[in-house]
Amino acid sequence: MAKDLVIVESPAKARTVGRFLGDKYEALASMGHVRDLPKGKMGVEIDEKGFHATYTVLPDKKKIVSELRKASKAAGTVYLATDPDREGEAISWHLINAIKIDPKKVKRVVFHEITKEAIKEAFDHPRELDQNLVDAQQARRILDRLVGYRLSPVLWGKVRRGLSAGRVQSVALRLVVDREREIGAFQPVEYWTIDANLAKHGDSAKKRIEFKAGLHSLKGDKKKMDIPNGDRSAELTSDLEGAVYAVSSVRKRETKSKPSAPFITSTMQQEAWRKLRYTARRTMQVAQQLYEGMEIGDEGLVGLITYMRTDSTTVAEAAIKETIGYIKSKYGAEYAPGSVRVYTKKVKGAQEAHEAIRPTSVLRAPETVRSYLKNDQFKLYSLVWQRMVASQMSDALFDSTTVEIEASSTKSDTQYQFRARGSVLKFPGFRTVYMESADEPASQDEETPSLPELAKEDVLDCLDLSKEQHFTQPPPRFTEATLIRTMEDKGIGRPSTYAPIMATILDRDYVLKDQGRFTPTKLGIAV
Repeated sequence: MAKDLVIVESPAKARTVGRFLGDKYEALASMGHVRDLPKGKMGVEIDEKGFHATYTVLPDKKKIVSELRKASKAAGTVYLATDPDREGEAISWHLINAIKIDPKKVKRVVFHEITKEAIKEAFDHPRELDQNLVDAQQARRILDRLVGYRLSPVLWGKVRRGLSAGRVQSVALRLVVDREREIGAFQPVEYWTIDANLAKHGDSAKKRIEFKAGLHSLKGDKKKMDIPNGDRSAELTSDLEGAVYAVSSVRKRETKSKPSAPFITSTMQQEAWRKLRYTARRTMQVAQQLYEGMEIGDEGLVGLITYMRTDSTTVAEAAIKETIGYIKSKYGAEYAPGSVRVYTKKVKGAQEAHEAIRPTSVLRAPETVRSYLKNDQFKLYSLVWQRMVASQMSDALFDSTTVEIEASSTKSDTQYQFRARGSVLKFPGFRTVYMESADEPASQDEETPSLPELAKEDVLDCLDLSKEQHFTQPPPRFTEATLIRTMEDKGIGRPSTYAPIMATILDRDYVLKDQGRFTPTKLGIAV
């Protein structure tokens, strides 16, 4: 009896899928796309009926196509199990046409994780090829070719031969160049701040708790005081010498910090850059390995994370249930929220056909699989696992205090308002597992130094006054994380294109990286 043939993109994926399917199936790899528009000519005809593309088998795929054609003829059924997105659908369509598979033998199967359960579900419910997805991918590929062929000759004539432009890469480069021009045109503005180092009057040196309060405004004025230069700061500190400080109000409240949604492609790339300093390309390479399958002890080959090209924060009900059960068992019931957290990710042009990026099972805690993973695999898996678990945990709770302090009896009889803030974590919630990083080092942590117990009319001692000069800062140069986030916010590119774009503008010397930040080259500015 003839075996059924399963075609996937990579040998690693073929091994994992083949293991779950057993001996009745043969799993082979296409090694990605087997056809594309021809090199050296447009390959696209345009008439009143629309666009007509001519595809050719890639030179390095002719042998693979021949082998797959032979295997498909011998097979009972041919299952196309390429990735569950536009690109995967297009690869399947190209395979049908390149291999010339009998349409009656073809079935399309999709799964978002490579686990025994997901594979069984997919093969129990095969479907037809989705021509709408294929057409969408073809439209993008044709646009890329048209833009490249129209713009690249312009660059050859105006800059130099051999340069290239692309539908998305050119916009990404424009963002970097525009930011550099903003920085070049920026005029810094001087300003000063004044802080009082205070303590409760009458406390002994041993008992005394010092804290800082910043000069905020004149008494009764809600607008923050502007201190434009050193002369004005000197006038104010001189006027405050010998002033009497007293608490005018104390406001206490509980504040909450909520966990972030589980990863989508862009947020995983951003956070991997912030926490691990992985480029988008490296992140996707490692994620691909985790998705396609790792050898995990007695379990054998198993996919550790779900499909890594996605713009959806949706999570399967069973995965949420498993996660909440794990949280209650590991950390206690108080660490699980009263109801399931549901996230909606507002990405321009989002398909949201997939799940978020998550572990295929949160029961595979990072430490339990560490010995089977390379270091970069372990670090990225830990990030994905932590983000998923944290996304279904309770809020972190803080006791936040704002103290208004009046400075009176100044030399000019002017009354000033100082302000101090303190925030203390009282319940860690999701922060037990995970804290999201910030793109810029400016205060990302809700927790600030604690304040002593203060009450209205408490008299305070001013231990010293300090003044500090500052200058407004230009917008920072883009990192991979901030450029991806900006592209996502503007609806530029897709989950599958962020990593190649970053690599392309670097490889073509359109930008340089300096301490992790993009600077356009003269060539990049010219382009």
